[in-house]
Amino acid sequence: MAKETVLIVEDDPDIVELLQYMLEREGYPVLVAKDGERGLAEAQRRKPGLVLLDLMLPGLDGLEVCRALKSDATTRGIPVVMLTAKGEESDVVLGLELGADDYIRKPFSPRELVARVRSVLRRGTVEKDPRTRIEKGDIALDRERHEISLAGEVVEFTRSEFRLLWTLAKHAGRVYTRDELVERLTDGETVILERNIDVHVSAIRKKLGPERDVIGTVRGVGYKWVD
Repeated sequence: MAKETVLIVEDDPDIVELLQYMLEREGYPVLVAKDGERGLAEAQRRKPGLVLLDLMLPGLDGLEVCRALKSDATTRGIPVVMLTAKGEESDVVLGLELGADDYIRKPFSPRELVARVRSVLRRGTVEKDPRTRIEKGDIALDRERHEISLAGEVVEFTRSEFRLLWTLAKHAGRVYTRDELVERLTDGETVILERNIDVHVSAIRKKLGPERDVIGTVRGVGYKWVD
């Protein structure tokens, strides 16, 4: 089976060369853009399977590129993995809130980065479950459409947010630890800080508005779908 194309948006030629070599060795076709404007244009034109996005780019920076991708219906579903330097933690949190799927810090292990790319690409399908729709009050989750609606109105959620909410909803009342939710979001192939789960939950609650209390916090443990 042909592998998804990966778009690298990075201005450091040494990093680009390393990433391209590692990904192509694993069978991933690679596209390269060396600044934010070209990266955004390439993503909109070519619709890659995943974008590896450096945050510190000349001109249009990585956060602006991520915001543009996630606000455009034609590119919203493309997963984004951010490449970040030490000391950019606040940018990482903002990127996740904008809809980025994961991040990896520089300097990185090439093998770890390839594993993260593989893991994020696998997240496109929610684990097998006979149900395709879950409803509670005004909230409806449609797995086939990958949509969440409130009182009949579709609300935009990132793929990670949908997967997290579906996990909680299909086992209403069960408490999931942050570690378990990390496992569900990453298929156990990558490392995501537990704090990122809190970021995702905060974003989901904000989007759920008056239905936000459907996600309950169990202090010191994790989260559950309030039954």
